Amino acid sequence: MVEDKKDKTQKKTILHPRNKHRDRYDFKLLIGSCPELAKYVKTNAYGDESIDFANPKAVKWLNKSLLKQYYSIEYWDVPSGYLCPPIPGRADYIHHIAELIGKSNGGKTPVGNKIKIMDIGVGVSCIYPIIGNKEYGWSFIGTDIDQAALESAKKIITNNAFLKKNIELRFQENPNDVFHGVMERTEAIDIAICNPPFHSSMEEAQKGTLRKISSLTHKKATTAVLNFGGQSNELWCEGGEERFIRNMIRQSKQFSANCFWFSTLVAKQIHVAPLLEALKTAGALDVKTIQMEQGTKISRIIAWTFLSQTQQKKWKETKWDAL
Repeated sequence: MVEDKKDKTQKKTILHPRNKHRDRYDFKLLIGSCPELAKYVKTNAYGDESIDFANPKAVKWLNKSLLKQYYSIEYWDVPSGYLCPPIPGRADYIHHIAELIGKSNGGKTPVGNKIKIMDIGVGVSCIYPIIGNKEYGWSFIGTDIDQAALESAKKIITNNAFLKKNIELRFQENPNDVFHGVMERTEAIDIAICNPPFHSSMEEAQKGTLRKISSLTHKKATTAVLNFGGQSNELWCEGGEERFIRNMIRQSKQFSANCFWFSTLVAKQIHVAPLLEALKTAGALDVKTIQMEQGTKISRIIAWTFLSQTQQKKWKETKWDAL
């Protein structure tokens, strides 16, 4: 168990107190883990060591070095054209859900592979299972509608021995389903997590990608770069994130007894109020909204449960107290 205590020496950062990436990147340390990163490290206009975050190769090698240095990952890669995830932000989601589970368990975060997390849309990078397993020892079920994504995730798992017994991958055959077909009604899932596609069309997603590149390069971008473009199912779906999460809420009700917490990232603040109303309509008994910030980027987690206080107490006594 990990005790949830306030850090009296908390640093001036907006990342979660347990996040290993709260300080500036230590490039000397990271280059020691991955010497290949050195060719991409330059001194920026402020006199600090950094990389060109608009360069996909630089970002990939930064990720490789972070994952090796902090999470013991010897092999990691993402295919060209897929998203290369920012490690600090992904780690923040994991630490916030750990705190959420801990608050449901008397302030102690359960650790070890008896804790089972379902990652809806595990993606090519397998990033949430990697961080969650290394930080808390949790086991994961990663689902995806993209076979190529699962093949990439499988390669990462296969080439990092400690992940093999802790991460299971499941193919979601129906892209309209979130839990049906991948969540068994007889298994106990402690929390489901999700980073949904947040755009509603390919055009909107492309505009968002160009805005991101323009912000990184400080000049107007007209074409997307590989590894910043992303695949359609990563970035957009019909109706965008609001419709996706509404569908997730509807389906979660049908699996209410065998999953303690359901959760998802919500990128757009405007969607929060209607989603909270949808949860009320669905009969969620407890709902949490957790804000996350990384630099100028603000997002939030919405988490909900259908378990009564009696059911929560039984879950804690039969599963978490035994750890």
